Amino acid sequence: MTPYHPYRPYRRSTGRTRRGRKRLFLTAFALVAAGFGLAPLDARPASAAPNLIVNPGLETLDAQGEFPECFEKSGWGDNDFTYTVTDDAHAGERALRIDLTRRTDGDRKVMMLENECAPKVTEGHQYDLSLWYKSTSPDVAMTLFRHDKTAGWVFWADLNTLPQSGTYARTEVRTPVVPANTDQITWGAALYGVGSLTTDDYAMVDATVVPEPPVDPCEGKGPECKGEWTVQTAPSPVRAIHSVLLHTGKVLLIAGSGNDRDAFAAGTFKSSVFDPVTGKYTDIPTPEDFFCAGHVQLPDGRVLVVGGNKDYASADGTVGYKGLKSSYVFDPKVNKYVKVNNMLAGHWYPSATAMGNGDVVALGGLGEDAAGTVVNEHFSYAQNKWLPMGEAKQAWSFWGLYPAMILLQDGRLFYSGSHTFGVGLPGTGASVYDYDKGTITDVPGLRKKDERDQSASLLLPPAQDQKVLTAGGGNHTVSPDAHRLVDLIDLKAASPEYVAGPDLPQGKYKDGTFQKGAEGKVYLSAVILPDGKVLETGGALHTYREDPVFEASMYDPETNTFEPGLATDPVPRTYHSSSTLLPDGRVLSVGDNPGDGSFDQRVSLYKPPYLFKGARPKITSVASQNWAYGSAQRITVDKPVVKASLIRPAAVTHSSDPNQRLVDLPMTVDGNTIALSLTSNPNLAPPGWYMLSVVDAKGVPSVSKWVRIGPQGQVAAERVLSYADELAAAPRAPGHADHGKPKAGKRGVKLPEGYDGCDHAYGTVSTCVPWTFPKKVPVADRCEWLKSKGYGVLDVRRDRHGLDRDKDGKACGKGDFRKRR
Repeated sequence: MTPYHPYRPYRRSTGRTRRGRKRLFLTAFALVAAGFGLAPLDARPASAAPNLIVNPGLETLDAQGEFPECFEKSGWGDNDFTYTVTDDAHAGERALRIDLTRRTDGDRKVMMLENECAPKVTEGHQYDLSLWYKSTSPDVAMTLFRHDKTAGWVFWADLNTLPQSGTYARTEVRTPVVPANTDQITWGAALYGVGSLTTDDYAMVDATVVPEPPVDPCEGKGPECKGEWTVQTAPSPVRAIHSVLLHTGKVLLIAGSGNDRDAFAAGTFKSSVFDPVTGKYTDIPTPEDFFCAGHVQLPDGRVLVVGGNKDYASADGTVGYKGLKSSYVFDPKVNKYVKVNNMLAGHWYPSATAMGNGDVVALGGLGEDAAGTVVNEHFSYAQNKWLPMGEAKQAWSFWGLYPAMILLQDGRLFYSGSHTFGVGLPGTGASVYDYDKGTITDVPGLRKKDERDQSASLLLPPAQDQKVLTAGGGNHTVSPDAHRLVDLIDLKAASPEYVAGPDLPQGKYKDGTFQKGAEGKVYLSAVILPDGKVLETGGALHTYREDPVFEASMYDPETNTFEPGLATDPVPRTYHSSSTLLPDGRVLSVGDNPGDGSFDQRVSLYKPPYLFKGARPKITSVASQNWAYGSAQRITVDKPVVKASLIRPAAVTHSSDPNQRLVDLPMTVDGNTIALSLTSNPNLAPPGWYMLSVVDAKGVPSVSKWVRIGPQGQVAAERVLSYADELAAAPRAPGHADHGKPKAGKRGVKLPEGYDGCDHAYGTVSTCVPWTFPKKVPVADRCEWLKSKGYGVLDVRRDRHGLDRDKDGKACGKGDFRKRR
């Protein structure tokens, strides 16, 4: 046996259960073709390339004569099991059998020893892994570890699930491209349901048939290095504060009143559907003010709109914005909003997270009384309605405005610390929220947690890695400048905590001067691309005061680096901007609402560098548009590709889209025919429409095809493991009493100034000048009115209200008051 490895305490076992060890993340991909109306790929023998497995037929036993040489017993969890060397072999005289007779959680598996027996691999190559097996359980998965030269043995990926088979069957799957710093791998089949699994005749061959692309430092200035932005001739007909990619390929742009009090007073609420292929817009009747609502795609492709603006803040800033209780569903088939039942409370700036069963949990924002909402909302997809109190589970906690709440693989929610306005939540500023239990557990390490206003957070690709990036941010009432901090967290760890990542690259200001020191960005957008990288674009140095930053970069999760110096959007993208991936691989950017109340309605489209690197691979056919969890799906391509993935369409506003994710699809390759293994875990890929794309060895993606995934036909159990279970802080229990009713005073949370629509262009950064003065107060008398409210002389950065009449840079100074006769 190899010595115990500190990097994988969840995996080591020598025939007895190791309770409390943290567990291997298994996402359970399915290569099974039988039972889904899909003919299997040819069960061809291994190619002529050499088999890299030592003792592949399990024929040679160890020195004790008890177990096949170069293999080990592995597993975790609370279960009863036995290992048997059996003569019921596929070929030769020996095979290995695992029997699981009782299971609460965990699995049992056989893998190669983590020593010289583990196969050596080459960075940038791919390998075909295969074995023969038979099983009485459908709950069998092939899983893969890699040896990092720095970190040691780490979990890499789950590749597929294996269909139940009473006779020997062969399964094969191709690894992803071997990442940098990896020199060995080990793999095997895991049994995670009661029954038996017998394996034999393991094989691993180098499948790198595509030449590795040449090193491309991209030292030039062309679009093949920097990409290319174009500004559309026709501006958006609406003040696009929200953008949602529909499964039709069109984009729903929502304005509501568009942060325009006059439009609100007139009841003029707008939405439009933009077709990025034709450039045309279709106006959509909009029944209520969806300005600063939440939104998320439902499993059938409709868009659930959560709350919105019931009323603007009072002119004197004493009463904040008020949230709507009403909710609608937008149906792209008929381009129409349809009302559903009201929520339990009002929500302005709420977040909406799609859950693994197709339901939606919405929380945060401001209520009908302008206080912070502490009521959770639960939308039942099956019932097409918001659940009543008692069914919607409550923690009676205020989550802030647009809290980034990301669904984890075990169904819990991760609050990343990104939010809009104000300071972060109490404690560390980031936490794991168990919605079912109502417990909230702090996660340490997030730097400047009270300066994450309109930072960007996302689940990094692939979703199976369970890593989250949080970038930039500020605080519009405290922090004078946005920062450039990037923090990363691996939620597969037993006790996850944020660690520092590379700083955001810096850009230029409108006058051409460069950012310096710690100057960073708020209002930035982060967009997952089909090549597995993340485009970072847009933003400003300040909230409200803006100072737009012209900068774009590409983040690579594999290397944890930013590639700076991409082409920049010529349109400022500050407050109320958003960026969205399109099915053809371009990125749409809209919105800019600076503190003077104007709105830039120009629309920009970005072509990333991969669109200038030669011919794109094509998906020439997709066997089925409807995909079941745990299934294999057949596609054909026109040229060799190295990876495939699904990307959930965006629903983004205020730098926030907590549902954005890319799901890796392990491949079994037979020429230009490929079987793609879809996870059996809906928490990794909540049901709905996704963009399917393939990528070639040069990193060039195909145009996406739309597929819809759902629970129909799932045959293997969900593969869910317990990560983030040993957090340093004790969980906070639900803050309710009296059988589900909140304690007195828990209906809402009083918020500090800064949530109230104040104009921060005057005075110190924390000064709150009303956004709109009472109509009875003429412009010339505004300083008198402010003086009566306790305001003094104020510095001026932008004189939107005409308070600096003598133009000396001081508002409401001696020369700015009306002279009385």
